[in-house]
Amino acid sequence: MALAKDRLIVALDAASAQQAMGLVQRLGESVAFFKVGAELFTVAGPSVVRELIDGGKKVFLDLKFHDIPNTVAGAVRSAAALGVSLLTVHASGGTRMLRAAAEAAADSAAQPTVLAVTVLTSMGAGELGEIGVPGSVQKQVLRLAILATRVGCGGLVASAQEGAMLRSELGTGFTLVTPGIRPAGGDSGDQLRIVTPEQAIRAGTDYLVVGRPITHADDPAEAARIIIRQIELAE
Repeated sequence: MALAKDRLIVALDAASAQQAMGLVQRLGESVAFFKVGAELFTVAGPSVVRELIDGGKKVFLDLKFHDIPNTVAGAVRSAAALGVSLLTVHASGGTRMLRAAAEAAADSAAQPTVLAVTVLTSMGAGELGEIGVPGSVQKQVLRLAILATRVGCGGLVASAQEGAMLRSELGTGFTLVTPGIRPAGGDSGDQLRIVTPEQAIRAGTDYLVVGRPITHADDPAEAARIIIRQIELAE
């Protein structure tokens, strides 16, 4: 398993490349892995990904591709060409789309890990019902996780509230990335299914994605170091 520092992914949910790279500079050597999501990628494009990688950082490209298989395969090839380490697709895209994504990644030089997003950590059972998905969040997460791993996706994105269940049902042969991480006593924001860093590690999470508790802190580098220490204590 990676060092505790390498298991922390900081979400660069910034409104501009300048703001994002300013935060990266403030974090310095305390953080090695960053998530680039829809907000930052829309305004800054692939250049911000290249700048991070050229600066020696690892990138998790979280664009949650969800389209016809051919389009998603092309998007995965483009992401792989940038040199990202992790990228996301929506597991609800189905078997053919997920297989196309996994095959495109495997055929690339970089071979990034394709992470299938199960159920967003901002969603609860009520919202699943609104879109026609019956049953509990856990059942839907497991259903999609089984589908994604069977067709070759190398990992999953899920709340650590489902982490222990996924490890019990599917074993250790996949990468588990967990958003919705909040230090004990922290503000949950718009997340519903949140856990602390210690709870996530003990539930079987490989990588923790943390945004506002670090990026909105008065001292982001110290906030990151505190979470890294919490990871170390839980390992």
